Amino acid sequence: MHILVILKMVPDVVEELEIAPDGKALNTDYLRMILSESDDHALEQALLLKERHGGNVTVVAFDAPEVDDTLFAALAKGASRAVKIVGAEPGMTTSGAGRLLARILVQEPALLPAGLVLAGVQAIDDLDALVAPLLAHQLAMPYLGIVTRVALDPSGETASVLKEYPGGVRGEFEVRLPAVLGIQGAEKPPRYVPVAKVRAAMKSQKIDTVQAPALTGGDLRLVEVLGMNKPQLTGHAEMLEGSPAEVSSRLCEILAGRGVF
Repeated sequence: MHILVILKMVPDVVEELEIAPDGKALNTDYLRMILSESDDHALEQALLLKERHGGNVTVVAFDAPEVDDTLFAALAKGASRAVKIVGAEPGMTTSGAGRLLARILVQEPALLPAGLVLAGVQAIDDLDALVAPLLAHQLAMPYLGIVTRVALDPSGETASVLKEYPGGVRGEFEVRLPAVLGIQGAEKPPRYVPVAKVRAAMKSQKIDTVQAPALTGGDLRLVEVLGMNKPQLTGHAEMLEGSPAEVSSRLCEILAGRGVF
């Protein structure tokens, strides 16, 4: 089976984030980018399926800082092919990214057909979790998100998928393939790959490059960022001490003073 994995680079929030001089985006001069955590799980799930059932895994990512390192790491882990999309308009909306991915997957040779298209269910800079379902809509494939387990039927025609719901509830679904899945977590933690193995992949394997087509008409982004600001320190917490009666009395004073009641 051929499995496609969509990868996305996101800012490393361990680092201090700075706003660009235009005030509309993050300053990328000193920004470190890393693979989105849920996308790392999507890759791991694809590799597990490959090890169990054979086939090949292709990873696809938009061009971004450090993306080459991530793609070579994916190859070192066991991916069969890595594809980098260059020339895409920066700051695309979720809708634009889904449409563009669908167009590239359809037009670029050897990317489709695929039995499964896996993507992280969401990223830290895109919490609406809509790229994968929009991609599924464009490709006319079924979609399930917040997935934590995937088991393929021996026939390769269906997959048993475990989906999580709020409150610890889980549901098991049978999905006819091909399908798009939004991965919340792989069955096992993402595997570690030694630096030496990544360097070996850099010498023996290559990253294919695909030019992104221009977005026009209804594909244009619909959201414009007018400004970004860091959170401003405006106050502090007041710790209430004393007996229960004293604390409750002081709390009532605070609420009354702010017009709550």
